[in-house]
Amino acid sequence: MERKEWKTGRAWREVDLNALNHNARLLQDRMGENCRLMAVVKADAYGHGAVPVAKTLVEQGVNAFAVACPAEGIVLRRAGIGGEILVLGCTPPEEAEVLARWGLTQTVADEGHACALSRQGLPLKVHMALDTGMHRLGIPAEDWETIGRVRRLPYLQFQGTFSHLCVSDSHTVEDRAYTQRQLERFYEAVAWMRAAGYDPGTVHIQASYGILDLPPQPCDYGRAGIALYGVASTGMPEGSIWAELKPVLSLRARVVSLRNLSAGEGAGYGLAFRCGRDTRLAVVSIGYADGLFRSLSPNGGEVLIQGCRCPMAGRMCMDQLLVDVTDLPEAEVGDVVTLIGQDGGEKISAEQVAAQCGTITNELLSRLGGRLPAVCDGV
Repeated sequence: MERKEWKTGRAWREVDLNALNHNARLLQDRMGENCRLMAVVKADAYGHGAVPVAKTLVEQGVNAFAVACPAEGIVLRRAGIGGEILVLGCTPPEEAEVLARWGLTQTVADEGHACALSRQGLPLKVHMALDTGMHRLGIPAEDWETIGRVRRLPYLQFQGTFSHLCVSDSHTVEDRAYTQRQLERFYEAVAWMRAAGYDPGTVHIQASYGILDLPPQPCDYGRAGIALYGVASTGMPEGSIWAELKPVLSLRARVVSLRNLSAGEGAGYGLAFRCGRDTRLAVVSIGYADGLFRSLSPNGGEVLIQGCRCPMAGRMCMDQLLVDVTDLPEAEVGDVVTLIGQDGGEKISAEQVAAQCGTITNELLSRLGGRLPAVCDGV
């Protein structure tokens, strides 16, 4: 049989830029006219490709981005991305020169971090993080004395003030009350700063769930991460605005070989797959080194081939996996295999795959990349 032409290689990510723009508009509309979108593109835009994602959003008027570390911000700058790039992580003060050279805005993680940054003697753009209850990074929002000391430090150019909601994805009475208290602590601290003569700059506290599950807030930015990419961290909430989002990423690979086994034979490492009948196995060109979880295969992992669901078989390998295509005799070498996305009338969602792996979509998607090229479509 003649081999099908492979235009996209062994495995790849498909990125739907039209879906990305749709999600950005939906989020912007949800935040209101006075609040702008800050696109979170850390971890290579959650596995979607930070540069094409940022370039697409710039064309839609987005001019603020958030990354985890200076290296991620430098990638964007080298690609020609202007505007504000906020480093959300705690950058070592010794890298202050890098921050200044590339025009990156640094998060002030606590008073000690602020003092160390100031001692570098370089003018640095910063946002002050306030701890309103997550207890990760930030100066305690109620500690106004410390906030004042930090604001008086030389060399630090305060451009903004922000916090992070830790249970805004929960609808329990207790968690909703906690979220409300976080909001109150934040706005009280911002009001004190203004009354004390300190300009808080751009203020922001909502991430994806805060944007979509809370009323519009009196903020300048909404930091959209996972929702920007059209998925929820866990199972997609039903009957809500989340359902209007469009998934941006599909994950594809190829059938590279077919094997016919007799009933009773085993396959794969440890011969973990045992044939209960005469079986036809497809070898698929993707594995855990591409970012998939090795636990996916034994936990009900499936793929789509020619619009049909086919179960994974045995243990996933570093670069390949086995799929039982006994019930799909039409399967052939070169077929496109869908691991996340739609094929015909069937769909495998990122939420479904994440649940089978015992994790959230944020982790699943951000593990993708490396040797998986991003094939962008749309716009």
